[in-house]
Amino acid sequence: MAESSKTSRWRSNFRPRRSGLREEDLINANEYLYEALSANKRDGLRLAVRARWVALAIIAMLIPYLNFTWEALYYEALLVGFALIGWAQLRVGRVAQSRQELLLIFCDLALMTFVIVVPNPFHHEIWPTAFQYEFAGFSYFYVLLASATMAYSWRTVVAFGTWTTGLWLGALTLVVLFGTEIPELSQKMAVALTGYDRMLAFLDPNNPQIPIRVQEIVVFLIVAGILALNGNRTNRLIIRQAEVARERANLARHFPPNIVDQMAKRHQPLGDVRSQVVAVMFVDIVGFTRIAERQSAADVVALLREFHGRMENAVFNQHGTLDKFLGDGLMATFGTPDPGAHDASNALRCARTMLADIDQWNSERMAAGAEEIAISIGLHYGMVVLGDIGSARRLEYAVLGDTVNVASRLEQLTRSLGVRMAMSDDLAKAIHDEPADDVDTLLSGLGNVGAQTVRGRDEPIVVWTL
Repeated sequence: MAESSKTSRWRSNFRPRRSGLREEDLINANEYLYEALSANKRDGLRLAVRARWVALAIIAMLIPYLNFTWEALYYEALLVGFALIGWAQLRVGRVAQSRQELLLIFCDLALMTFVIVVPNPFHHEIWPTAFQYEFAGFSYFYVLLASATMAYSWRTVVAFGTWTTGLWLGALTLVVLFGTEIPELSQKMAVALTGYDRMLAFLDPNNPQIPIRVQEIVVFLIVAGILALNGNRTNRLIIRQAEVARERANLARHFPPNIVDQMAKRHQPLGDVRSQVVAVMFVDIVGFTRIAERQSAADVVALLREFHGRMENAVFNQHGTLDKFLGDGLMATFGTPDPGAHDASNALRCARTMLADIDQWNSERMAAGAEEIAISIGLHYGMVVLGDIGSARRLEYAVLGDTVNVASRLEQLTRSLGVRMAMSDDLAKAIHDEPADDVDTLLSGLGNVGAQTVRGRDEPIVVWTL
């Protein structure tokens, strides 16, 4: 149910606000999605900044080749500015909406526009402002675009193309309205190219070549759009991977890691309803109500978390499945989802591990001035029905049947027998039938208390206790 509410919150948070996702929304919606997007963003940003620095280093070596004068130092200094912007992007980069990142991207584009359109102030020659376009500097925008696709979302890539369009057309407008011209150059070109009007229009140093400028930006927008579509496709892939991680995490709450890995590779559904023989365990804290009455709510929760964590580790370490937590107790099974050769012995081994762990924990608690904790364990072995149960809206993997009921009753029987663990003779026989080397060690200390009446069963069952 909690996962369902998170999904609802994801939809309600993001549907009206597609242009700017907040970090807290991502965390609340799906922590695995947030982690996946964060990792992708960090890796992409690091790669983008490194690629930027490599590109800037190459351009820094290219500039003296194109213009081997002291004027080239002006452009080298501007390259340092681009490098610093990249460093700043690496420092402030994070998932979701970030005004600082957007500002730095805009600074990137504005600086690039300035470098391309505004003549070098240290140049000893004076030429028309429109002549700057003859150097084909617009191609450097693609370097920034390529870097953006590695680090930013597809929406940011679209914004990148939009802002570039606005800056480029804005600069073109300023050049047309306020740019400097040298009319005599156009006059000399007109004389030299008499009868070649199209060539004159193309070579005139005072002509900003508006159609070509528009063509540059249209092609740039097409490329940015294609890259944005690919970025959107990549995001969907990351979301699917995050969903897989979430599903694996849900499985890991019930099954040990090695079983999760096996289940992730299987093709058949986990929830196929079937019958099979398993070992069932119930564990409970004795006198928990009395303990809880003397402690604060926070202390009770802390106690349960510590208890559940210790018991969970014992179950997983013995290849068991954590079926569910039951308040101050838990139910575990051995032999689900697939039966093994040591299910019965693993169940008893787990019970002994739990008792030993509780003894150690009690030593730590007594040293800290806290009261001891006693647990009771019931174990049974037999046929169960397992598979998905529930409605179409909510399914739960469950283990059902008389074996489950008997295991629960055996746990309750420990109170009247005054023991820590009660185990059915069926489990003891199953342990003897398994290929285990430590059968005698496992069964040592257990006493046969004979047939015991168990609530819900017409016939008594033979019980072993510890």
